[in-house]
Amino acid sequence: MNYRSITYILGWIMRVEGAFLFLPVIVALIYGEEVWTVYLASAVLTLAAGTLLSRKRGENFQLYAREGYVAVALGWIFMSLIGAVPLWLTGDIPRFVDALFEIISGFTTTGSSILSDVEALSRGGMFWRCFSHWIGGMGVLVFLLQIIPLSSGQTMYLMRAESPGPSVSKLVPKVRKTAFVLYGIYIGMTVLEILFLLLGRMPLYDTLCITFGTAGTGGFAVYSDSMAGYGPYLQIVVTVFMFLFGVNFSFYYLLLTKRVKEAFQIEEVRAYFALFAASSVLIALNLLPQLGNLADSLRHAAFQVSSIMTTTGFATVDFDKWPEFSRMLLVLLMFVGACAGSTGGGIKVSRVLMYTKTIKKELAFLVHPRSVKVILMDGKKMEHTVVRAANIFLITYLGILAVSVLLVSLDGKDFTTTVTAVITALNNVGPGLSLVGPMGNFGFFSDFSKIVLMFDMLAGRLEIFPLLLLFVPYTWKK
Repeated sequence: MNYRSITYILGWIMRVEGAFLFLPVIVALIYGEEVWTVYLASAVLTLAAGTLLSRKRGENFQLYAREGYVAVALGWIFMSLIGAVPLWLTGDIPRFVDALFEIISGFTTTGSSILSDVEALSRGGMFWRCFSHWIGGMGVLVFLLQIIPLSSGQTMYLMRAESPGPSVSKLVPKVRKTAFVLYGIYIGMTVLEILFLLLGRMPLYDTLCITFGTAGTGGFAVYSDSMAGYGPYLQIVVTVFMFLFGVNFSFYYLLLTKRVKEAFQIEEVRAYFALFAASSVLIALNLLPQLGNLADSLRHAAFQVSSIMTTTGFATVDFDKWPEFSRMLLVLLMFVGACAGSTGGGIKVSRVLMYTKTIKKELAFLVHPRSVKVILMDGKKMEHTVVRAANIFLITYLGILAVSVLLVSLDGKDFTTTVTAVITALNNVGPGLSLVGPMGNFGFFSDFSKIVLMFDMLAGRLEIFPLLLLFVPYTWKK
């Protein structure tokens, strides 16, 4: 283990976060809030510490798979600890455990909140809370790949550790250029949503906060009723952009390079489109007797399917009061999640496709034992290592889910609350059902349960293994 290399990366993460902390300073000054002093001090101290740690890269700088995974896992933990401090010191969230839960939920784009009165937050604190979604959506390490002078092989380890999905490939030959393309698409779509929301006369402050939550598929809103208080046009705009940010960014790159046919040949994207359409129609039909209006049923169904499937977590209604079929379908969509290579969480559509193809292959093998079949994705053979990694991911995922449910159940809450709280944390969704429904919050859990859920949020965002490696003794050997 090359500790100097990890320290260097952590230093750069602190420098970036320190720079971002100046944004809530500006917001607080605009609104005349005294919290700007806390954010300014946090920004300066974080920048200074980060500069100190990253001032020298060291002669024996090495960044291989082990260092890459550890740097990413520790980076997200350090980033969260630092990000929670101003929320705590300003008094916006008086308890540090709660502040840490809130900011981890922000950075991991989960959107679960311990707050019962969101409107009570300072404008600066609210902005930092929402902006954490935008930072975490694409990933701070992907951002760093454009800044840190590393070789292509070294940067690929960081990208693999932080990027969601069963496999990570370069859009262009150089990893740094790939990171540049990804962030270019991310920023472009963010600006586009801001413009569409402003056209609907949403206030600028609300527009920025809602856009950050949509782009990062996080779901922190500026009001306790989430998106319910906004008009149909604004809800439709957010529905569309939640869906778009859940698409594999490779799809947009192919469209931008005028390879339209190749873009629509991506199986995962086609399955994502179909699953969204089918789920929206089924829920709309199930809601029709309750709402009595097809247009409203389709609007609310499409919004909620887009929100849950992309693991954003916004809500226009209290879907916990919907018919049982609609509620259960939404829970299933929490597991599926969005596309790999997007800002969404969950198991990912690509893995679900892979598992489906694996089952089909095994069934064919039972009928024809001597047949030789391969799993194809987008017309290409899936490597055995990718399939094996996906299977191990599922086993580990289910194990963490089971243990977490057991631990959180010590709080003595009802079954639906306990199970959906863990599901929504591990899949980075946000709202669950019952007490943690769209109009509820996570503030009533004990500190121990909050720590378990924080671990789940980080594990879900980092695809489990980078975080688990921190607990393996071999990882730390030189």
